[in-house]
Amino acid sequence: YSYKTIGTQVWMTENLAYLPSVVGPGTGSNSTAYYYVYGYDGTDVDAAKATSNYTTYGVLYNWPAAQSACPSGWHLPSDAEWTTFTDDLGGASVAGGKLKEAGTAHWNSPNIGATNESGFTALPGGGRRNKGKFGGIGVNGNWWSSTVDNTNNAWNRNLGYDNSSVSRDGSSKGSGFSVRCLRD
Repeated sequence: YSYKTIGTQVWMTENLAYLPSVVGPGTGSNSTAYYYVYGYDGTDVDAAKATSNYTTYGVLYNWPAAQSACPSGWHLPSDAEWTTFTDDLGGASVAGGKLKEAGTAHWNSPNIGATNESGFTALPGGGRRNKGKFGGIGVNGNWWSSTVDNTNNAWNRNLGYDNSSVSRDGSSKGSGFSVRCLRD
C-alpha cells in the first residue's frame, strides 16, 4: 500500500483491499465480521476482486471486520487519531477538501473544495447501508475508526461531493465502510 506522512501521522493513501471472504449487502451483523465489495452480491472472492469497484475503491468492512483488517505494523485509527488528523489539516470544516481526490473522475460534480493537498486521495466508495443495500458511490466516502460510540454504533468519518468538510458520525457497526490504516 502507498502511504504518506501527513501532519504527525503516517497514513495509507489508498483504501484497504484485504478480502478474506465476501458476502452480498443483504448479509449483515453488528458482531460477526463481514466484507463487501460495492455492487457485488455473491460469495466468490476472485469474482469480487475482478470488479472495477474493488480495483478502484477497495473493500467495505463492517465494524467487526475493520477491527482486524489492517496489516501488521498498522492499525485502524481511533476517533481521537482521526480528530488529530483533521485538526492538522486546519479543522473539520476545511479538511475534507484537502483529503478528497481533486476533479470528478470518481467524485460526483461539483466535488466542492477538493484539492487533495494532503495526498490522502480520498475516494467516494459509498458504503453498505445498515438496511442491506449499497449506496453513495460517487457521492460520499466513509471510513471507520476503532472507537465505539455506543453498544450498536462506532465512530466514523464521512466526506461528501457537495462540501469540503469532514463529518464525524456514529453509525451502526453493521454498516460497511472503507478502511484507511495508520502506522503504529
